Amino acid sequence: MLVYIHSAKCIGIEAVDVTVEVEITGGIGIHLVGLADAAVKESLLRTVTALTSRNFHIPGKKIVINMAPADMHKSGSGYDLPIALGILAASEQAHCEHLESYLILGELSLDGNIRYIPGALPVVELAVKEGYKGCILPVESALEAYELEGTDVYGVRDLADVLRILEGREDCRDLLVRNSEQTRRPAGQRPVTCPDFADIIGQEGAKRGVEIAAAGGHNIIMVGPPGSGKSTLAKAMAGILPPMSIEEALITSKIYSVAGRHQGVGLIRERPFRAPHHSSSMAAILGGGSGENIQPGEVSLATGGILFCDEYAQTPKSILEALRGPLEDRKVTISRLKAKVAYPSSFMLVAASNPCPCGYYGEKGRCSCRPAQREAYLSKLSGPLMDRIDLHLWLHPVDASRLVGGERAESSAVVAARVAAARRLQEARFAGEGIFTNAEMGSKDLKRYCPLDKECRDLLEKMIRTMNLSARAYTRILRIARTIADLEAVTDGLRDARAPVPGPILPRHLAEAASFRFLDRQRSPEF
Repeated sequence: MLVYIHSAKCIGIEAVDVTVEVEITGGIGIHLVGLADAAVKESLLRTVTALTSRNFHIPGKKIVINMAPADMHKSGSGYDLPIALGILAASEQAHCEHLESYLILGELSLDGNIRYIPGALPVVELAVKEGYKGCILPVESALEAYELEGTDVYGVRDLADVLRILEGREDCRDLLVRNSEQTRRPAGQRPVTCPDFADIIGQEGAKRGVEIAAAGGHNIIMVGPPGSGKSTLAKAMAGILPPMSIEEALITSKIYSVAGRHQGVGLIRERPFRAPHHSSSMAAILGGGSGENIQPGEVSLATGGILFCDEYAQTPKSILEALRGPLEDRKVTISRLKAKVAYPSSFMLVAASNPCPCGYYGEKGRCSCRPAQREAYLSKLSGPLMDRIDLHLWLHPVDASRLVGGERAESSAVVAARVAAARRLQEARFAGEGIFTNAEMGSKDLKRYCPLDKECRDLLEKMIRTMNLSARAYTRILRIARTIADLEAVTDGLRDARAPVPGPILPRHLAEAASFRFLDRQRSPEF
């Protein structure tokens, strides 16, 4: 008897159909074909043991298991459950009338229980797209897809739960993930771990730059001596970012789901904050793996949030240059001999660096480095790389009288309110266009949303000639100016108790935006 079980495989953050075909005929042995890797081939022993522990028997005949399409490599342990169901249905030990109506994945333990598998979100999306009646997944995996609609998602714990669903003789609504006990529990509030802006003394100019970067999703680099507050500001920045929209949350959650790092209820709404060490490998930053098992790296895991690179100038130059592609294209393509996978990488780069090896260049003669040493230290930050960073901030140590004076500034809550309002303006502006922030605007978007009058054009032309800016730096200034104009509209709207209306870009917005490009002006041998 020949039976078909529908399963799936994740390529990047998208899933594709995999059909498991099982036929039992005269002969002997179990034969698995269809370009299965070692983990899939090992599933035969797990499957046989699990079925035996549940009082099923393995037919003493020839069992042929084909995984189609046969020219696509299959990996992972998620095919255990489809193979087991295929053997039960083909040997008529179970009457699975609705077997072909569901998309099924799961890893079997030796006692017949079903364990977590990664990639649940893309699989459920595929089930909705292809019109399946539902998905049958391990309960821990199914919880990730709690908020997705368009198909029934069942969370199962063992083989008995799966057979209940497929036989169709009982009411199985209790197994639907939307009815599970975990989804009914109130979500606990996560403890606040980000520094508050009110506790950061001084650095008003840097705070302004961080607010602009957060409001528009811009990349930012902070240069300054040790103890000037670079890392603290970067961590505080995470506390002023608004929650992700549903579209942003879905993309980020799919990346974490494929990487096996989600394992929560529903979509991830809190923006990720990734802070890899500067000695991390290329594969850890960009993603990688052997064969077709290509995992997302830090640039993808930071999608929708912040990638914080401390000691930026200490990072190997090869990795810094490799960041140029993801920063510009907002995706990373990883190629191997047998596979090519693209992952989203739309993140905010927040970099921090000392200005020289000793860390004190520019601080009243405290620097002990030779000019050649300073030049070599920051030479890793090439022109093309710095062009892709929107805001450049130079931080100086805070005066001692201010440190001990106990002064407090605006709290993160106040700043976060302005940032959230500015993000709402951008959400309305870019609705249906596949981008979410001003930093993601392309050339056509700049022409449409950043029109300039004659006075602004003349000023911008003068700045480009004076600062010797590249075409990429010119577009960065326009994007920053758009964000500054949005923040000004938000501030006026909050002050006047009216809904903020984005205004035109004015000369003062361009001037402030250009003031954040100081590294373009100071790239000289002495620096």
